[in-house]
Amino acid sequence: MGFKTQQLFFLASVLSLSLAVSGCSEKDARGENGDAASGSSPTDSTTVAGKKASPERVPVEVTTLKTGEISSSILLSSNLETEKMAEVYSRVQGIVEKIRAEEGDFVRKGQVLAELDAAEYELAEAKAKVKLQQQQSAFSRSQEMYEKNLLSKEEFEQARFNTDAAEIEHKQAQLNLQYTRITAPISGVIGERLLRVGDRIQPADKLFSVVNTDEIIAVVYVPEKEIGRIHKGQEAFITSDHLQGRKFKGIVKRVSPVVDPSSGTFKVTIGIGNAGRKLRPGMFVNVHIITETHTDAVLVPKTAVVYENEQLNVFVVRDSIAKKVTLKRGFETSDAIESLAGLQAGDKVIVVGQAGLKDETPVRIINER
Repeated sequence: MGFKTQQLFFLASVLSLSLAVSGCSEKDARGENGDAASGSSPTDSTTVAGKKASPERVPVEVTTLKTGEISSSILLSSNLETEKMAEVYSRVQGIVEKIRAEEGDFVRKGQVLAELDAAEYELAEAKAKVKLQQQQSAFSRSQEMYEKNLLSKEEFEQARFNTDAAEIEHKQAQLNLQYTRITAPISGVIGERLLRVGDRIQPADKLFSVVNTDEIIAVVYVPEKEIGRIHKGQEAFITSDHLQGRKFKGIVKRVSPVVDPSSGTFKVTIGIGNAGRKLRPGMFVNVHIITETHTDAVLVPKTAVVYENEQLNVFVVRDSIAKKVTLKRGFETSDAIESLAGLQAGDKVIVVGQAGLKDETPVRIINER
């Protein structure tokens, strides 16, 4: 091969190598530009291939529905009263020497509340006792003389009457002495103490008031349209804003048969047990007279209810999807509503996070109450 032929072969080789290098550079440039334009990583290649990422699930809190008892009731308001209350007066006059009970103290029937200066009454009792003994002795002599026919029947009867009168005077003196110790007429709590040591009191002076709080009553006035639904012995309960979370059971004790024509109402008296003496006369309370009760009712907490244009809805979680269910309600209380259809015991309903939620929304339960 001549020298000229070798030069031509060398030039052809260099030209081929240059074209090859140029082609690779353009391919690399196109690859980089494509990646930059798409902005995707190897992980995103699934999205490019048409696979969608799963949507984010809404965190919620749920509770499990249970069955229970729920009642329909007539709601009224009243101020509590006590069935037993007594005002204490002295039966004799005198000066207060001791006070043995204060307001708020619990006392029992017959317990001494105060004492008067008894010196004058002690003397009167001793004097009456001596007089009685004299009359008894005189009657004994008169009886002996009468039996011997030495005394007329009229004189003997007069001696008997004098003895009886002396005995009565002695008993009266004993009572007056006893009355210097002022006692509680009933068991209960001292509501008022109106005397002080050193006061001179008269029988007309009110000294104490005693309130028995073991049984409290609430008097309510029920509209006449309900007269056929109220009867003696009917169950009831009361609640108070000052005793939140507490229900005090009671019964209908008395039902007036008379409707007041001016108000169109009739009087009903509710008796309430007062264990623990939490209820006090004068307290303002809400009175619920139960008219009908459903047992084994599906109870929906009011915290789960979503109100939409007078329609009540709840969201039930099934397979991590929130399903909106219209609540067909029955009886209702302050914290629950009876479901008549569409829900059952064991359903998990959303109680936190349902505001603004749409039907068929994926959710994630973060807490179960």
